[in-house]
Amino acid sequence: MSNRQIGTIVLVIAMIIVAISVLFTNNLARALQAEEQKNMAVWANATQQLIVADDEANIDFYLSIIEKNTTIPVYISDEAGNVLSSRNVPEGKHTLGKHGPIELKIDESTTQYITWDDSSLLTRLRYVPYAQFALIFIFIAVAVITMLTGQRSEENRLWVGLSKETAHQLGTPISSLNAWQQLLADKYPTDEYVPQMKGDIERLQMIADRFQKIGSEPDLKAENLIPVVEKAVAYMRARMSGRVQINDRCLQGVNRVVLLNAPLLQWVIENILKNAVDAISGDGTITFQLHENEHDVMLDITDTGKGMDVPTQRRIFEPGFTSKQRGWGLGLPLAKRIVEQYHGGKLLLKSTQVGVGTTFRIILKKPENS
Repeated sequence: MSNRQIGTIVLVIAMIIVAISVLFTNNLARALQAEEQKNMAVWANATQQLIVADDEANIDFYLSIIEKNTTIPVYISDEAGNVLSSRNVPEGKHTLGKHGPIELKIDESTTQYITWDDSSLLTRLRYVPYAQFALIFIFIAVAVITMLTGQRSEENRLWVGLSKETAHQLGTPISSLNAWQQLLADKYPTDEYVPQMKGDIERLQMIADRFQKIGSEPDLKAENLIPVVEKAVAYMRARMSGRVQINDRCLQGVNRVVLLNAPLLQWVIENILKNAVDAISGDGTITFQLHENEHDVMLDITDTGKGMDVPTQRRIFEPGFTSKQRGWGLGLPLAKRIVEQYHGGKLLLKSTQVGVGTTFRIILKKPENS
């Protein structure tokens, strides 16, 4: 079961708890309100009887009933609505109660009225569901944040561990290949394939170094972005069909200094270019564009490939997802991690349209006081 499904189940359970609590509390509040109404009827009757009582024992009895009300705010008013007296009411309040009225006959020509408000207990009871909802919401928020943080930490540990282990595993065969290449170079100094072998070994060494850097603390320097892009473009031009053209004229003669790690960022650009080449069937173009603001430099890479539908757009940065027949689905997630986790920038799918093409945007930070 995924974390999203678990979160949905927890949310549904929380809403059910809140709904049951609201129903139970409302029923309890209605019962308490009905009980208070009965008590006020008894209180009003005792007040009425106190007016006409002529025996001291009866007076004490009715007074004891009246004195027992220590929680319900009560108001006695005249026919014009003026408050004549009150009980359990905050000082300075002179409005009538929201419940009632009950008539109180003073004499043949005078009638007063008793009104009352909910007791403080009943008032607090009505707020209980909202308090519970707030507590449950806070609990869910904390649980989700904790779960996501733990998941992100686990993913980070997995990426770091995988990167370091890959670099370590590549180290031994690369060392062996270096030795064999040197042996072949000494024995066949004029062979044209030996230098090509050396170039491939150096490429493997660079890949191992990249993996090692991913698993280490960020080492960023203020450097010109353009040579890094040009190096990635040169590498890809030598390995792709002549039917795909790369338009990088906007980079010529430009200087854009950003905080970067050159080997890792070159890897990101190569990865995006590989995806662009794969997306183009037949003739096509890959175009670079540069933008900047006060704090960031933005590099857009646009291809005239097949584009992406909505479901693919939502998942392209998920590890393991791929729309290709062959592939691990790690290229774009790894590129996003390098840009965002390592460089503190952003890798975005800026735009895409099926049958038209796709644009990725890399956002990198400028050095302070640049």
